Amino acid sequence: MNIEYVGRNYQVDDQVRGYAEGKFQKVIKFLEEPIEIRITLETEKHRQIAELHVAHRHGVLQATEENNSMLDALNLVVDKVEKQARRSKSKHLDKKRRADRVPQDRNQWPMDVIQVDSISAGSTPHVIKKTHLRIKPMSIEEAALELADSKNEFIVFRESSSDRINVLYRRKDNNYGLITPEI
Repeated sequence: MNIEYVGRNYQVDDQVRGYAEGKFQKVIKFLEEPIEIRITLETEKHRQIAELHVAHRHGVLQATEENNSMLDALNLVVDKVEKQARRSKSKHLDKKRRADRVPQDRNQWPMDVIQVDSISAGSTPHVIKKTHLRIKPMSIEEAALELADSKNEFIVFRESSSDRINVLYRRKDNNYGLITPEI
């Protein structure tokens, strides 16, 4: 954690530094390293302005507050940033949980692209690319239209009338072949 203090018409003393660092302990528990903090303390006539800018691994948080006392302004601005940090962390955790929770439903199939040389060598096949095929319900005519517009050589779909998995593929003679497995 790196803290930078900037004073504009205000002398930043050890009392303010100690107070600020103590207050940041509430905020730091919601952030991930590296953390860069810039505090700008400013005095304009009778107003005391505290501006806080926190950059961390997942984004930037910033807030500005003014009050009659610099310590009160600093307290308010740290509370604002703490609220932002708490919201940011919960949003990040929810996003990770949703990604982990994606169910393997029956409308997706895993597909691996295997390197040809690795098969002939007699060893375990070497996977070049992993992906999931999305299986949509459609008729054979709709699948043929989608395959005609696609750059792929095949399309896997669920036939809407019988709810069976089919594979429609492009043959070398530019006709289409249909595979309907018996399960």
